[in-house]
Amino acid sequence: MMGNHSGQLPLFFENVAAGSVMGVSGMDSRALGGDLTLGPNLMAAAAELQNLGGVGNHSAGIHVPLMDPLYLQYLRSTEYAAAQAVALNDPSMDREFIGNSYMDLLGLQKAYMGALPSPQKSQYGLPYFGKSDSLNHGFYGNPAFGLGLSYPGSPLAGPLLPNSPIGSGSPVRHGERNIRFPSGMRNLVGGVMGSWHSEAGGNLDENFPSSLLEEFKSNKTKCFELSEISGHVVEFSADQYGSRFIQQKLETATTEEKNMVFHEIMPQALTLMTDVFGNYVIQKFFEHGTASQIRELADQLTGHVLTLSLQMYGCRVIQKAIEVVNLDQQTKMVAELDGHIMRCVRDQNGNHVIQKCIECIPQDAIQFIVSVFYDQVVTLSTHPYGCRVIQRVLEHCSDAKTQCIVMDEILQSVCMLAQDQYGNYVVQHVLEHGKPVERSAIINKLMGQIIQMSQQKFASNVVEKCLTFGTPAERQILVNEMLGSTDENEPLQVMMKDQFANYVVQKVLETCDDQQLELILNRIKVHLNALKKYTYGKHIVARVEKLVAAGERRIGVLSSYSA
Repeated sequence: MMGNHSGQLPLFFENVAAGSVMGVSGMDSRALGGDLTLGPNLMAAAAELQNLGGVGNHSAGIHVPLMDPLYLQYLRSTEYAAAQAVALNDPSMDREFIGNSYMDLLGLQKAYMGALPSPQKSQYGLPYFGKSDSLNHGFYGNPAFGLGLSYPGSPLAGPLLPNSPIGSGSPVRHGERNIRFPSGMRNLVGGVMGSWHSEAGGNLDENFPSSLLEEFKSNKTKCFELSEISGHVVEFSADQYGSRFIQQKLETATTEEKNMVFHEIMPQALTLMTDVFGNYVIQKFFEHGTASQIRELADQLTGHVLTLSLQMYGCRVIQKAIEVVNLDQQTKMVAELDGHIMRCVRDQNGNHVIQKCIECIPQDAIQFIVSVFYDQVVTLSTHPYGCRVIQRVLEHCSDAKTQCIVMDEILQSVCMLAQDQYGNYVVQHVLEHGKPVERSAIINKLMGQIIQMSQQKFASNVVEKCLTFGTPAERQILVNEMLGSTDENEPLQVMMKDQFANYVVQKVLETCDDQQLELILNRIKVHLNALKKYTYGKHIVARVEKLVAAGERRIGVLSSYSA
Protein backbone atom coordinates (compact mmCIF):
# COMPACT_ATOMS: atom_id res chain seq x y z
CA MET A 1 0.00 0.00 0.00
CA MET A 2 2.74 2.45 0.96
CA GLY A 3 4.76 1.51 -2.06
CA ASN A 4 1.94 2.56 -4.40
CA HIS A 5 1.41 5.96 -2.80
CA SER A 6 4.88 6.88 -1.60
CA GLY A 7 4.82 10.00 -3.72
CA GLN A 8 1.91 11.31 -1.63
CA LEU A 9 3.61 10.82 1.73
CA PRO A 10 4.79 13.82 3.71
CA LEU A 11 8.59 13.97 3.30
CA PHE A 12 9.33 13.28 6.95
CA PHE A 13 7.31 10.08 7.07
CA GLU A 14 8.41 8.95 3.64
CA ASN A 15 12.02 8.90 4.71
CA VAL A 16 11.40 7.32 8.06
CA ALA A 17 9.21 4.68 6.49
CA ALA A 18 12.14 3.84 4.23
CA GLY A 19 14.51 3.60 7.22
CA SER A 20 15.50 0.64 9.33
CA VAL A 21 12.84 -1.65 10.79
CA MET A 22 13.65 -3.73 13.85
CA GLY A 23 13.13 -7.49 13.74
CA VAL A 24 10.64 -8.83 16.26
CA SER A 25 11.11 -12.57 16.07
CA GLY A 26 9.62 -14.27 19.07
CA MET A 27 8.67 -11.05 20.86
CA ASP A 28 5.60 -10.90 23.06
CA SER A 29 3.53 -7.75 22.63
CA ARG A 30 3.50 -7.45 26.41
CA ALA A 31 7.21 -6.75 26.31
CA LEU A 32 6.54 -3.76 24.07
CA GLY A 33 4.17 -1.86 26.24
CA GLY A 34 0.92 -3.79 26.49
CA ASP A 35 -1.33 -2.76 23.64
CA LEU A 36 1.28 -2.34 20.91
CA THR A 37 0.14 -3.84 17.62
CA LEU A 38 1.88 -3.86 14.29
CA GLY A 39 0.34 -2.92 10.98
CA PRO A 40 0.69 -5.17 7.94
CA ASN A 41 3.67 -3.25 6.58
CA LEU A 42 5.58 -3.48 9.85
CA MET A 43 4.74 -7.15 10.17
CA ALA A 44 6.06 -7.78 6.67
CA ALA A 45 9.19 -5.81 7.37
CA ALA A 46 9.74 -7.67 10.63
CA ALA A 47 9.29 -11.02 8.92
CA GLU A 48 11.73 -10.10 6.20
CA LEU A 49 14.30 -8.94 8.73
CA GLN A 50 13.82 -12.17 10.62
CA ASN A 51 14.89 -14.01 7.48
CA LEU A 52 17.83 -11.69 6.90
CA GLY A 53 18.99 -12.09 10.47
CA GLY A 54 20.16 -8.50 10.97
CA VAL A 55 19.39 -4.83 10.52
CA GLY A 56 21.02 -1.75 9.06
CA ASN A 57 23.81 -2.40 6.60
CA HIS A 58 23.58 -6.11 5.89
CA SER A 59 26.44 -6.06 3.42
CA ALA A 60 28.78 -5.03 6.19
CA GLY A 61 27.90 -8.08 8.24
CA ILE A 62 27.09 -5.93 11.26
CA HIS A 63 24.33 -7.05 13.60
CA VAL A 64 22.72 -5.14 16.43
CA PRO A 65 20.17 -6.25 19.05
CA LEU A 66 16.77 -6.76 17.46
CA MET A 67 14.52 -5.73 20.34
CA ASP A 68 13.97 -1.98 20.59
CA PRO A 69 10.50 -1.07 21.89
CA LEU A 70 11.00 2.66 21.38
CA TYR A 71 11.70 2.26 17.71
CA LEU A 72 8.76 -0.07 17.18
CA GLN A 73 6.52 2.46 18.83
CA TYR A 74 8.05 5.14 16.62
CA LEU A 75 7.39 3.07 13.50
CA ARG A 76 3.90 2.28 14.64
CA SER A 77 3.03 5.97 14.58
CA THR A 78 4.83 6.24 11.25
CA GLU A 79 2.70 3.53 9.67
CA TYR A 80 -0.37 5.22 10.99
CA ALA A 81 0.78 8.43 9.33
CA ALA A 82 1.32 6.56 6.08
CA ALA A 83 -2.21 5.21 6.22
CA GLN A 84 -3.54 8.72 6.78
CA ALA A 85 -1.53 9.98 3.84
CA VAL A 86 -2.98 7.30 1.56
CA ALA A 87 -6.44 8.27 2.68
CA LEU A 88 -5.80 11.74 1.29
CA ASN A 89 -6.35 10.25 -2.17
CA ASP A 90 -9.56 8.49 -1.18
CA PRO A 91 -12.58 10.70 -2.11
CA SER A 92 -14.78 8.77 0.30
CA MET A 93 -12.80 10.03 3.29
CA ASP A 94 -13.74 13.20 5.11
CA ARG A 95 -10.90 15.67 4.47
CA GLU A 96 -11.50 17.55 7.68
CA PHE A 97 -11.30 14.32 9.64
CA ILE A 98 -8.09 13.33 7.88
CA GLY A 99 -6.49 16.72 8.49
CA ASN A 100 -7.37 16.67 12.15
CA SER A 101 -6.09 13.13 12.57
CA TYR A 102 -2.85 13.98 10.81
CA MET A 103 -2.26 17.04 13.00
CA ASP A 104 -3.15 15.01 16.07
CA LEU A 105 -0.53 12.49 15.05
CA LEU A 106 2.13 15.18 14.61
CA GLY A 107 1.29 16.52 18.03
CA LEU A 108 1.44 13.02 19.49
CA GLN A 109 4.82 12.36 17.92
CA LYS A 110 6.17 15.71 19.03
CA ALA A 111 5.04 15.07 22.59
CA TYR A 112 6.53 11.59 22.45
CA MET A 113 9.87 12.89 21.26
CA GLY A 114 9.79 15.72 23.75
CA ALA A 115 9.72 13.15 26.54
CA LEU A 116 12.99 11.67 25.33
CA PRO A 117 16.36 12.65 26.88
CA SER A 118 17.25 16.28 26.21
CA PRO A 119 20.09 17.13 23.84
CA GLN A 120 22.10 18.75 26.61
CA LYS A 121 22.52 15.38 28.28
CA SER A 122 24.01 13.79 25.18
CA GLN A 123 27.54 12.52 25.77
CA TYR A 124 28.51 13.64 22.29
CA GLY A 125 26.72 16.97 22.18
CA LEU A 126 24.30 15.69 19.54
CA PRO A 127 20.96 17.51 19.83
CA TYR A 128 18.02 15.71 18.34
CA PHE A 129 16.18 18.83 17.18
CA GLY A 130 16.93 22.16 15.60
CA LYS A 131 16.76 25.47 17.44
CA SER A 132 12.97 25.43 17.54
CA ASP A 133 12.83 21.89 18.98
CA SER A 134 10.50 21.04 16.13
CA LEU A 135 10.73 18.16 13.75
CA ASN A 136 12.99 18.91 10.83
CA HIS A 137 11.68 17.38 7.63
CA GLY A 138 14.73 17.97 5.43
CA PHE A 139 16.92 14.88 5.45
CA TYR A 140 20.50 15.09 4.22
CA GLY A 141 22.95 12.43 3.20
CA ASN A 142 22.95 9.09 1.44
CA PRO A 143 21.63 6.31 3.70
CA ALA A 144 23.68 3.86 1.64
CA PHE A 145 26.73 5.01 3.53
CA GLY A 146 25.17 3.85 6.79
CA LEU A 147 25.98 7.19 8.39
CA GLY A 148 22.52 8.09 9.68
CA LEU A 149 22.03 9.24 13.25
CA SER A 150 20.08 6.89 15.48
CA TYR A 151 16.40 7.77 15.63
CA PRO A 152 15.55 10.03 18.55
CA GLY A 153 15.93 8.26 21.86
CA SER A 154 17.37 5.06 20.45
CA PRO A 155 19.26 3.14 23.12
CA LEU A 156 21.23 1.35 20.43
CA ALA A 157 24.85 2.23 19.84
CA GLY A 158 25.90 2.88 16.28
CA PRO A 159 26.97 -0.07 14.13
CA LEU A 160 30.05 1.74 12.83
CA LEU A 161 31.84 2.81 15.99
CA PRO A 162 31.24 1.65 19.58
CA ASN A 163 29.43 4.25 21.66
CA SER A 164 29.19 6.53 18.66
CA PRO A 165 26.10 8.61 17.88
CA ILE A 166 25.81 6.92 14.51
CA GLY A 167 22.96 4.49 14.22
CA SER A 168 21.36 2.35 11.56
CA GLY A 169 18.22 4.42 11.29
CA SER A 170 17.48 7.79 9.79
CA PRO A 171 20.08 9.70 7.78
CA VAL A 172 21.51 13.02 8.92
CA ARG A 173 19.08 15.88 8.46
CA HIS A 174 20.16 18.69 6.22
CA GLY A 175 18.66 21.41 8.37
CA GLU A 176 20.17 20.32 11.68
CA ARG A 177 22.71 23.11 11.99
CA ASN A 178 23.12 22.40 15.71
CA ILE A 179 24.49 18.91 15.24
CA ARG A 180 28.08 18.71 16.50
CA PHE A 181 30.35 15.91 15.46
CA PRO A 182 33.29 14.87 17.62
CA SER A 183 36.75 15.59 16.25
CA GLY A 184 37.75 13.21 13.50
CA MET A 185 34.26 12.13 12.44
CA ARG A 186 34.47 14.60 9.58
CA ASN A 187 37.12 12.38 8.05
CA LEU A 188 35.31 9.06 8.45
CA VAL A 189 34.39 8.66 4.78
CA GLY A 190 37.71 10.08 3.64
CA GLY A 191 39.59 7.41 5.54
CA VAL A 192 41.51 9.78 7.83
CA MET A 193 40.54 9.27 11.42
CA GLY A 194 41.33 11.74 14.14
CA SER A 195 40.53 11.28 17.79
CA TRP A 196 36.94 10.14 18.34
CA HIS A 197 36.20 11.96 21.56
CA SER A 198 38.30 14.58 23.28
CA GLU A 199 38.02 14.60 27.04
CA ALA A 200 39.87 17.88 27.01
CA GLY A 201 37.38 20.11 25.24
CA GLY A 202 34.23 20.52 23.25
CA ASN A 203 33.33 19.33 19.82
CA LEU A 204 33.93 21.14 16.57
CA ASP A 205 30.83 22.33 14.76
CA GLU A 206 31.76 20.60 11.56
CA ASN A 207 28.70 18.84 10.25
CA PHE A 208 28.56 20.76 6.99
CA PRO A 209 30.99 23.30 5.59
CA SER A 210 29.79 26.88 5.45
CA SER A 211 29.29 28.68 2.19
CA LEU A 212 32.37 30.80 2.98
CA LEU A 213 34.61 27.73 3.32
CA GLU A 214 33.14 26.26 0.16
CA GLU A 215 33.78 29.52 -1.68
CA PHE A 216 37.34 29.62 -0.36
CA LYS A 217 38.03 26.12 -1.66
CA SER A 218 36.33 26.58 -5.01
CA ASN A 219 37.37 30.15 -5.87
CA LYS A 220 40.94 29.91 -7.12
CA THR A 221 41.15 33.52 -8.29
CA LYS A 222 40.23 35.45 -5.16
CA CYS A 223 42.99 36.16 -2.66
CA PHE A 224 41.51 35.79 0.82
CA GLU A 225 42.79 37.56 3.92
CA LEU A 226 42.51 36.47 7.55
CA SER A 227 40.09 39.28 8.32
CA GLU A 228 37.63 37.86 5.78
CA ILE A 229 37.19 34.57 7.66
CA SER A 230 36.24 36.23 10.93
CA GLY A 231 33.67 34.03 12.61
CA HIS A 232 34.85 30.96 10.69
CA VAL A 233 38.38 30.46 12.06
CA VAL A 234 37.60 27.21 13.88
CA GLU A 235 35.84 25.78 10.84
CA PHE A 236 38.75 26.74 8.58
CA SER A 237 41.24 25.31 11.09
CA ALA A 238 39.54 21.92 10.93
CA ASP A 239 39.68 21.82 7.13
CA GLN A 240 42.76 20.70 5.21
CA TYR A 241 42.96 23.75 2.97
CA GLY A 242 41.58 26.18 5.51
CA SER A 243 44.19 25.07 8.04
CA ARG A 244 46.99 25.57 5.55
CA PHE A 245 45.65 29.04 4.71
CA ILE A 246 45.63 30.13 8.37
CA GLN A 247 49.11 28.74 8.97
CA GLN A 248 50.53 30.69 6.05
CA LYS A 249 48.77 33.91 7.02
CA LEU A 250 49.82 33.73 10.69
CA GLU A 251 53.47 34.00 9.68
CA THR A 252 52.92 37.58 8.48
CA ALA A 253 49.70 38.48 10.32
CA THR A 254 49.19 41.83 12.01
CA THR A 255 48.56 42.03 15.75
CA GLU A 256 44.88 42.72 15.04
CA GLU A 257 44.59 39.62 12.84
CA LYS A 258 46.36 37.47 15.42
CA ASN A 259 43.98 38.70 18.11
CA MET A 260 40.98 37.85 15.94
CA VAL A 261 42.25 34.32 15.28
CA PHE A 262 43.29 33.84 18.89
CA HIS A 263 39.94 34.79 20.38
CA GLU A 264 38.11 32.43 18.03
CA ILE A 265 40.31 29.38 18.55
CA MET A 266 40.69 29.64 22.32
CA PRO A 267 37.24 28.22 23.21
CA GLN A 268 37.94 25.23 20.94
CA ALA A 269 41.72 25.05 21.47
CA LEU A 270 41.78 21.65 23.15
CA THR A 271 39.59 20.12 20.46
CA LEU A 272 41.71 21.61 17.68
CA MET A 273 44.84 20.19 19.32
CA THR A 274 43.65 16.66 18.62
CA ASP A 275 42.32 17.41 15.15
CA VAL A 276 44.18 16.12 12.10
CA PHE A 277 44.35 19.63 10.61
CA GLY A 278 43.57 21.87 13.56
CA ASN A 279 46.70 20.86 15.48
CA TYR A 280 48.86 22.63 12.91
CA VAL A 281 47.07 25.93 13.52
CA ILE A 282 47.72 25.61 17.26
CA GLN A 283 51.38 24.81 16.62
CA LYS A 284 51.70 27.81 14.33
CA PHE A 285 50.21 30.03 17.00
CA PHE A 286 52.81 28.79 19.48
CA GLU A 287 55.41 29.91 16.95
CA HIS A 288 53.98 33.28 15.90
CA GLY A 289 51.65 34.36 18.69
CA THR A 290 52.50 37.16 21.09
CA ALA A 291 54.16 36.27 24.39
CA SER A 292 50.90 36.70 26.30
CA GLN A 293 48.96 34.63 23.75
CA ILE A 294 51.51 31.82 23.90
CA ARG A 295 51.34 31.80 27.68
CA GLU A 296 47.54 31.78 27.71
CA LEU A 297 47.45 29.02 25.10
CA ALA A 298 49.90 26.95 27.15
CA ASP A 299 47.70 27.41 30.21
CA GLN A 300 44.96 25.61 28.29
CA LEU A 301 47.11 22.48 28.46
CA THR A 302 46.90 22.31 32.25
CA GLY A 303 45.36 19.03 33.32
CA HIS A 304 45.53 17.55 29.82
CA VAL A 305 49.26 17.09 29.16
CA LEU A 306 49.25 13.30 29.58
CA THR A 307 46.13 12.79 27.47
CA LEU A 308 47.46 14.98 24.69
CA SER A 309 50.92 13.39 24.86
CA LEU A 310 49.42 9.99 24.09
CA GLN A 311 47.30 11.28 21.19
CA MET A 312 48.54 11.27 17.60
CA TYR A 313 48.05 14.98 16.96
CA GLY A 314 48.03 16.28 20.51
CA CYS A 315 51.58 15.03 21.08
CA ARG A 316 52.79 17.39 18.35
CA VAL A 317 51.21 20.35 20.09
CA ILE A 318 52.82 19.37 23.39
CA GLN A 319 56.22 19.12 21.71
CA LYS A 320 55.83 22.55 20.15
CA ALA A 321 54.73 24.05 23.45
CA ILE A 322 57.76 22.56 25.22
CA GLU A 323 60.00 24.16 22.59
CA VAL A 324 58.67 27.70 22.99
CA VAL A 325 57.28 28.28 26.50
CA ASN A 326 59.28 29.56 29.46
CA LEU A 327 60.91 27.25 31.98
CA ASP A 328 58.21 27.76 34.59
CA GLN A 329 55.52 26.56 32.19
CA GLN A 330 57.76 23.76 30.92
CA THR A 331 58.19 22.54 34.48
CA LYS A 332 54.46 22.79 35.14
CA MET A 333 53.65 20.81 32.01
CA VAL A 334 56.08 17.93 32.49
CA ALA A 335 55.06 17.56 36.14
CA GLU A 336 51.78 16.12 34.85
CA LEU A 337 53.73 13.22 33.33
CA ASP A 338 55.20 12.19 36.69
CA GLY A 339 54.22 8.60 37.41
CA HIS A 340 53.54 7.89 33.73
CA ILE A 341 57.05 8.15 32.26
CA MET A 342 57.48 4.52 31.20
CA ARG A 343 53.99 4.48 29.73
CA CYS A 344 54.89 7.49 27.60
CA VAL A 345 58.27 6.09 26.58
CA ARG A 346 56.65 2.90 25.28
CA ASP A 347 53.89 4.79 23.47
CA GLN A 348 54.21 5.59 19.77
CA ASN A 349 53.17 9.20 20.45
CA GLY A 350 54.28 9.76 24.02
CA ASN A 351 57.91 8.84 23.37
CA HIS A 352 58.31 11.93 21.20
CA VAL A 353 57.16 14.11 24.09
CA ILE A 354 59.69 12.51 26.46
CA GLN A 355 62.44 13.03 23.88
CA LYS A 356 61.46 16.69 23.55
CA CYS A 357 61.54 17.12 27.33
CA ILE A 358 65.08 15.72 27.44
CA GLU A 359 66.16 17.94 24.54
CA CYS A 360 64.67 21.24 25.70
CA ILE A 361 64.43 21.25 29.50
CA PRO A 362 67.42 21.45 31.88
CA GLN A 363 68.18 18.13 33.51
CA ASP A 364 67.62 19.36 37.05
CA ALA A 365 63.99 20.10 36.08
CA ILE A 366 63.43 16.64 34.59
CA GLN A 367 65.54 14.49 36.90
CA PHE A 368 62.35 12.67 37.89
CA ILE A 369 62.16 11.52 34.26
CA VAL A 370 65.79 10.47 33.89
CA SER A 371 65.93 8.63 37.21
CA VAL A 372 63.13 6.32 36.02
CA PHE A 373 65.54 4.96 33.40
CA TYR A 374 68.14 3.78 35.93
CA ASP A 375 68.36 -0.04 35.88
CA GLN A 376 66.12 0.02 32.79
CA VAL A 377 68.67 1.11 30.16
CA VAL A 378 69.09 -2.28 28.49
CA THR A 379 65.35 -2.96 28.49
CA LEU A 380 64.62 0.42 26.95
CA SER A 381 67.49 0.13 24.47
CA THR A 382 65.88 -2.98 22.99
CA HIS A 383 62.49 -1.24 22.63
CA PRO A 384 61.54 0.45 19.32
CA TYR A 385 60.72 3.74 21.06
CA GLY A 386 62.83 3.35 24.17
CA CYS A 387 66.04 3.17 22.13
CA ARG A 388 65.36 6.70 20.88
CA VAL A 389 64.86 8.02 24.39
CA ILE A 390 68.14 6.48 25.61
CA GLN A 391 69.96 8.14 22.71
CA ARG A 392 68.51 11.53 23.75
CA VAL A 393 69.70 10.91 27.31
CA LEU A 394 73.21 10.19 26.02
CA GLU A 395 73.10 13.40 23.96
CA HIS A 396 71.64 15.89 26.42
CA CYS A 397 72.10 14.65 29.97
CA SER A 398 75.62 15.75 30.81
CA ASP A 399 75.33 15.01 34.51
CA ALA A 400 78.29 12.77 35.42
CA LYS A 401 76.19 10.44 37.56
CA THR A 402 73.62 9.88 34.82
CA GLN A 403 76.26 9.33 32.14
CA CYS A 404 78.10 6.83 34.33
CA ILE A 405 74.97 4.84 35.20
CA VAL A 406 73.72 4.69 31.61
CA MET A 407 77.11 3.78 30.10
CA ASP A 408 77.78 1.08 32.70
CA GLU A 409 74.51 -0.62 31.84
CA ILE A 410 75.24 -0.40 28.11
CA LEU A 411 78.75 -1.83 28.45
CA GLN A 412 77.54 -4.75 30.56
CA SER A 413 75.35 -5.90 27.66
CA VAL A 414 77.08 -4.35 24.66
CA CYS A 415 77.48 -7.60 22.68
CA MET A 416 73.81 -8.41 23.07
CA LEU A 417 72.76 -4.86 22.26
CA ALA A 418 74.96 -4.81 19.15
CA GLN A 419 73.00 -7.76 17.75
CA ASP A 420 69.57 -6.42 18.70
CA GLN A 421 67.39 -4.79 16.05
CA TYR A 422 66.98 -1.69 18.23
CA GLY A 423 69.86 -1.94 20.66
CA ASN A 424 72.40 -1.66 17.84
CA TYR A 425 71.35 1.97 17.32
CA VAL A 426 72.26 2.81 20.91
CA VAL A 427 75.71 1.21 20.53
CA GLN A 428 76.25 2.98 17.22
CA HIS A 429 75.26 6.27 18.85
CA VAL A 430 77.93 5.89 21.53
CA LEU A 431 80.56 4.96 18.93
CA GLU A 432 79.72 8.02 16.84
CA HIS A 433 78.97 10.65 19.49
CA GLY A 434 80.39 9.30 22.73
CA LYS A 435 83.59 10.17 24.53
CA PRO A 436 86.80 8.50 23.28
CA VAL A 437 87.00 6.43 26.45
CA GLU A 438 83.44 5.15 25.90
CA ARG A 439 84.16 4.35 22.26
CA SER A 440 87.32 2.45 23.16
CA ALA A 441 85.48 0.53 25.87
CA ILE A 442 82.94 -0.75 23.34
CA ILE A 443 85.59 -1.71 20.77
CA ASN A 444 87.53 -3.62 23.42
CA LYS A 445 84.36 -5.51 24.35
CA LEU A 446 83.80 -6.53 20.72
CA MET A 447 87.37 -7.62 19.98
CA GLY A 448 87.58 -11.35 19.39
CA GLN A 449 84.00 -11.43 18.07
CA ILE A 450 84.43 -9.25 14.99
CA ILE A 451 83.96 -12.06 12.44
CA GLN A 452 80.83 -13.34 14.14
CA MET A 453 79.42 -9.84 14.58
CA SER A 454 80.16 -8.94 10.94
CA GLN A 455 77.94 -11.80 9.76
CA GLN A 456 75.00 -10.61 11.82
CA LYS A 457 72.50 -8.23 10.22
CA PHE A 458 72.44 -5.58 12.95
CA ALA A 459 75.85 -6.07 14.53
CA SER A 460 77.58 -5.64 11.15
CA ASN A 461 76.52 -1.98 11.28
CA VAL A 462 78.17 -1.67 14.69
CA VAL A 463 81.43 -3.15 13.35
CA GLU A 464 81.37 -0.62 10.51
CA LYS A 465 81.03 2.19 13.07
CA CYS A 466 84.01 0.74 14.99
CA LEU A 467 86.09 0.95 11.81
CA THR A 468 84.88 4.47 11.03
CA PHE A 469 85.28 6.08 14.46
CA GLY A 470 87.96 3.96 16.12
CA THR A 471 91.55 5.13 16.48
CA PRO A 472 94.12 3.95 13.90
CA ALA A 473 95.50 1.49 16.45
CA GLU A 474 92.04 0.08 17.18
CA ARG A 475 91.28 -0.15 13.49
CA GLN A 476 94.50 -2.11 12.89
CA ILE A 477 93.55 -4.62 15.57
CA LEU A 478 90.16 -5.16 13.96
CA VAL A 479 91.66 -5.59 10.46
CA ASN A 480 94.22 -8.10 11.74
CA GLU A 481 91.40 -10.12 13.27
CA MET A 482 89.68 -10.20 9.89
CA LEU A 483 92.84 -11.24 8.01
CA GLY A 484 93.50 -14.12 10.39
CA SER A 485 96.78 -15.58 11.56
CA THR A 486 97.60 -17.59 8.41
CA ASP A 487 98.21 -16.79 4.77
CA GLU A 488 94.93 -18.45 3.87
CA ASN A 489 93.03 -15.53 5.39
CA GLU A 490 90.13 -17.80 6.27
CA PRO A 491 88.18 -15.11 8.17
CA LEU A 492 88.44 -12.71 5.23
CA GLN A 493 87.20 -15.42 2.83
CA VAL A 494 84.20 -16.06 5.04
CA MET A 495 83.42 -12.37 5.27
CA MET A 496 83.70 -11.83 1.51
CA LYS A 497 81.06 -14.51 0.90
CA ASP A 498 78.66 -13.32 3.58
CA GLN A 499 75.65 -11.14 2.71
CA PHE A 500 76.33 -8.78 5.61
CA ALA A 501 80.06 -9.12 6.27
CA ASN A 502 80.99 -8.14 2.72
CA TYR A 503 79.85 -4.61 3.59
CA VAL A 504 82.28 -4.65 6.51
CA VAL A 505 85.07 -5.62 4.08
CA GLN A 506 84.08 -2.65 1.93
CA LYS A 507 84.25 -0.40 5.00
CA VAL A 508 87.75 -1.75 5.71
CA LEU A 509 88.85 -0.63 2.25
CA GLU A 510 87.31 2.80 2.83
CA THR A 511 88.87 3.40 6.24
CA CYS A 512 92.27 1.67 6.26
CA ASP A 513 95.42 3.69 5.77
CA ASP A 514 97.40 3.78 2.54
CA GLN A 515 99.88 1.09 3.57
CA GLN A 516 97.13 -1.36 4.51
CA LEU A 517 95.02 -0.74 1.43
CA GLU A 518 97.25 -2.36 -1.18
CA LEU A 519 97.98 -5.31 1.09
CA ILE A 520 94.30 -6.00 1.70
CA LEU A 521 93.43 -5.65 -1.99
CA ASN A 522 96.06 -8.23 -2.90
CA ARG A 523 94.65 -10.60 -0.30
CA ILE A 524 91.17 -10.16 -1.72
CA LYS A 525 92.28 -10.78 -5.32
CA VAL A 526 93.83 -14.10 -4.34
CA HIS A 527 90.45 -15.40 -3.24
CA LEU A 528 88.42 -13.90 -6.06
CA ASN A 529 88.86 -16.88 -8.41
CA ALA A 530 87.97 -19.28 -5.62
CA LEU A 531 84.71 -17.42 -5.14
CA LYS A 532 83.79 -18.02 -8.78
CA LYS A 533 83.67 -21.77 -8.15
CA TYR A 534 80.60 -21.37 -5.96
CA THR A 535 77.38 -21.93 -7.86
CA TYR A 536 75.81 -19.11 -5.85
CA GLY A 537 78.88 -16.91 -6.04
CA LYS A 538 78.24 -14.79 -9.12
CA HIS A 539 76.62 -11.91 -7.30
CA ILE A 540 79.26 -12.15 -4.57
CA VAL A 541 82.04 -11.98 -7.16
CA ALA A 542 80.41 -8.93 -8.69
CA ARG A 543 80.34 -7.22 -5.30
CA VAL A 544 83.97 -8.11 -4.56
CA GLU A 545 85.09 -6.88 -7.96
CA LYS A 546 83.43 -3.57 -7.18
CA LEU A 547 85.37 -3.47 -3.91
CA VAL A 548 88.62 -4.10 -5.75
CA ALA A 549 87.84 -1.50 -8.39
CA ALA A 550 87.00 1.08 -5.73
CA GLY A 551 90.20 0.31 -3.86
CA GLU A 552 92.33 0.53 -6.98
CA ARG A 553 90.76 3.86 -7.89
CA ARG A 554 91.67 5.13 -4.47
CA ILE A 555 95.27 3.94 -4.91
CA GLY A 556 95.38 5.69 -8.28
CA VAL A 557 94.12 8.93 -6.77
CA LEU A 558 96.63 8.72 -3.94
CA SER A 559 99.47 8.02 -6.37
CA SER A 560 98.62 10.97 -8.60
CA TYR A 561 98.23 13.21 -5.56
CA SER A 562 101.65 12.23 -4.14
CA ALA A 563 103.29 12.70 -7.55
